[in-house]
Amino acid sequence: MSEIYLPAILLDIPRNAVVAIGLPLCLGILSGSSTAKVVRGDWYKASTFICLCASQSHQTKEFAWPARQAASSSLPCRMAIAVLVSVQAFYSRSNLANPRIAMGYASHLAVNALDTASNPSTRSDVKLGIALYYAQLAMNFIWSPLFFNGKKLGLALIDSVLLAGTTFYMTKLLDRPTKSQSTYLLLPYCAWLTFATYLNGGIWWLNRGQTPQKD
Repeated sequence: MSEIYLPAILLDIPRNAVVAIGLPLCLGILSGSSTAKVVRGDWYKASTFICLCASQSHQTKEFAWPARQAASSSLPCRMAIAVLVSVQAFYSRSNLANPRIAMGYASHLAVNALDTASNPSTRSDVKLGIALYYAQLAMNFIWSPLFFNGKKLGLALIDSVLLAGTTFYMTKLLDRPTKSQSTYLLLPYCAWLTFATYLNGGIWWLNRGQTPQKD
């Protein structure tokens, strides 16, 4: 398989570990700053409460965005919560306290692997992995504005599914060239994306057919 073309700047950025880590951190700050007000508002509080109700067999009330009555006790939701707790425990005990730090350093390892690789197949895998890294950065960046600012739960869910799939495949591609080092860094991020996609899907399902209202 022939190597895909990547502009030199996309390879130069992650060659410096500090810059590699700083890029996803800065994008996270930019994306999150525009949603801070929404997170503190009634709509988000109502949406997250609704999701919790679905796993606790409670009934929902009328909030800023009226939702359907929550379903009965959900084993998948409880399992997802267990995943969340496990991921949080990992980050609380790890020096890599932020998944963006982990993904940024993984991109640094990927470029190092590309620079030392001589096998055409390996180089092709790494280049595709790096291209997918930038693709998932873009999808990660737009998720918060879609979900919080735009309240486009369906579009946010599509973005989340594509983001998770892209990240899983990227992790697979970079595993062998980086001697599994990037996998160690990215697996917690993959676990978090799995939970986030489940949560997004649950909130979309409970609010399907409803019209979002302003806080």
